[in-house]
Amino acid sequence: MKRDRPLNLLIGNDDGIFALGVRMLADTLAKAGHRVTVVCPDRERSATGHGLTLHQPIRAYPVESLYHPTVTAWSCSGTPADCIKLALYALVEERPDFVLSGINQGANLGTDILYSGTVSAAMEGIMEDIPSIAFSLTSFTTQKVFPTAANFARELLDKLGENPLPEATLLNVNIPPVTEAEVAGVLITRQGIRRYIEQFEKRTDPRGKTYYWLAGEVVEEIEQPEHLHLPPHIPTDVQAIRNNYISITPLQYNLTDVRGFGWLCDLHWFTSES
Repeated sequence: MKRDRPLNLLIGNDDGIFALGVRMLADTLAKAGHRVTVVCPDRERSATGHGLTLHQPIRAYPVESLYHPTVTAWSCSGTPADCIKLALYALVEERPDFVLSGINQGANLGTDILYSGTVSAAMEGIMEDIPSIAFSLTSFTTQKVFPTAANFARELLDKLGENPLPEATLLNVNIPPVTEAEVAGVLITRQGIRRYIEQFEKRTDPRGKTYYWLAGEVVEEIEQPEHLHLPPHIPTDVQAIRNNYISITPLQYNLTDVRGFGWLCDLHWFTSES
């Protein structure tokens, strides 16, 4: 059933209010007729996870002449999660239909999501029972193919506008850094594993004091990890991107380990209600 009104969209990110990805996402959706509000960090806040600002004030300022004329934009001093919380409870008057995050410059695949400010901003949406989508372009350098990701975001929202998700769900969407013609297709995926060789460069500052700079190197997924509920033939997000597919992975914030729960109960160490 086709929606008879434009979507009301709240957009955040972790790359900052001036990042090309969020500007292209917001402008593309505004040109498509949707009502768009952007609330983003005032600087890059990548890999901040779901951190919140608790011990200092959060400041927000309107941003003008940077986005499409119909977009309402705010620059916020807080984290990506702060931005969405502040927007929902202080800056926007009408509850959004979707919370969007991105388009991130760089992948959010596998275990990356545990550190990702992009995914955490979207996670704030489903914690408030609002369907949410995180978009990431899987390249830290290429910017010329952002339109591939922005156009897919518009198409995906059109489909979800006509066929709403049955409940508040977070979709983690990763788009390969290729042109639209080079995209192999769209796959529904499960979360993979992305490991890093952690390297800390030891350096010395001008005052002679030692500091360390994290410079880890990603190790591509070699084998598909087992999943408790999904069959092994379902591809992971890492595999999909490797083959130039757009990856859509549904995520949840409930991290309860069902297998571990059953193992503990079988030990009869503790009292549990059945």
